[in-house]
Amino acid sequence: MNDFIAQLTAWSGTVAGVLWGNGLTLLILLGMGFYLTIRLGLIQLRGFRHSVALISGRYNCPDHEGQISHFQALSTALSATVGTGNIAGVATAISLGGPGALFWMWVTAFFGMATKFTECTLALKFRQVDENGEMSGGPMYTLLHGLKMKRTATLFASFALIASFGIGNMVQANSVVDGLGYLFPEVHDNSWLVGGVLAFLVGLVILGGVNRIARVASAIVPVMALLYIGAAVLVLINYVDQIPAAFSTILNHALNPWAVGGAAVGEAIRWGVARGLFSNEAGLGSSPMAHAAARTNEPVREGLVAMLEPFIDTLVICTMTGLVIVVTGAWTLQNEALVGAALTAHAFQSSIGVAGASVVGIGLSLFAFSTIIAWSYYGDRSASFLFGARAVQPYRVIFTFLVMVGAAVPLKLVWNIADITNILMALPNLLSLALLSGLALRLKNEYFSKPFK
Repeated sequence: MNDFIAQLTAWSGTVAGVLWGNGLTLLILLGMGFYLTIRLGLIQLRGFRHSVALISGRYNCPDHEGQISHFQALSTALSATVGTGNIAGVATAISLGGPGALFWMWVTAFFGMATKFTECTLALKFRQVDENGEMSGGPMYTLLHGLKMKRTATLFASFALIASFGIGNMVQANSVVDGLGYLFPEVHDNSWLVGGVLAFLVGLVILGGVNRIARVASAIVPVMALLYIGAAVLVLINYVDQIPAAFSTILNHALNPWAVGGAAVGEAIRWGVARGLFSNEAGLGSSPMAHAAARTNEPVREGLVAMLEPFIDTLVICTMTGLVIVVTGAWTLQNEALVGAALTAHAFQSSIGVAGASVVGIGLSLFAFSTIIAWSYYGDRSASFLFGARAVQPYRVIFTFLVMVGAAVPLKLVWNIADITNILMALPNLLSLALLSGLALRLKNEYFSKPFK
């Protein structure tokens, strides 16, 4: 069995390397965000202020179609993005790609804001309402109704279904064990038990559907995000004199091949973009499924709300994690035991003691839990699209069981699976964005030409 897992890990690593280690993939991902940024007139800057006003409840319309508020939709989508990518993903990117990877995460996030706006605006435009008033939307419906590309829609839903078991399930459960194991080493010997407890809690929530998921997410995410950011600020205060040097190190490793070598810059780009996409999911097509349930008849409004995700997830939270790892010097340690979440926990502990590591461990557990429940919704929407409503309950049972499996599977294998399914999801979605960007532009111009109500 161990030999089989080792072979599977090696094979999946080779495939992930081919998918992520070539310039074409990076050009497609960054290029689409750049293209949408230009075509939509820097929407991430011009629409930012209105985005904040929307989640404050200023423009809520109770009589509009939908199941959840703008804030709940944002919280649900953020609960899927704010998680291991912010704690373990940043640490992995810096471990494998150097500090410069953080810069390329920033680039991915900035352009990703335009991508999020477009994919979520289109999801609202082409969402579907069933006889019970339940909303379904996302790239599969955009491809089906907006472009009449049924086979490509089916392809996306299939990849999303598989991805929900990787990026949205096993990666999260695995990282919980990794984070808690740093605080309590015996956790590694009882990973199945940790996975069982996590699976039980997940099952309690996801049986309630999107409304219960949204309520739990809107309660967990803001509190844990603020607590985590607060702890990071304390670390940065302790190393305030090192912050300018940290930014210099990040930029050198990201952009200066004469200082660190061309190969190092290439690795920074590769891992920064890969982990940036993993963290904020811009272009992946996952978030539109959550935003499609928002209570609004204005597609552009939800696109503007969704645009805040990469900003909060990557430009704020990932930056905090990355700076803590760089200023404390944790990134220079050559210790195989300190990878992923454990490296982040070590960086926090080295500055503010056990309390810092505890914030990372507990925060990771809660972030991962919220990510799992949000991705269960993405998966059941995909299952419903592919096989009908009857497939939703069996899917939830399988999904819950795999939480336990993910807790015990080797970390490298899980990350490889996540990287492969990420890119396979992104490609059909990016195709729809390229073909329907003109429609998104027209919807944006029409919305901003009217007085806000």
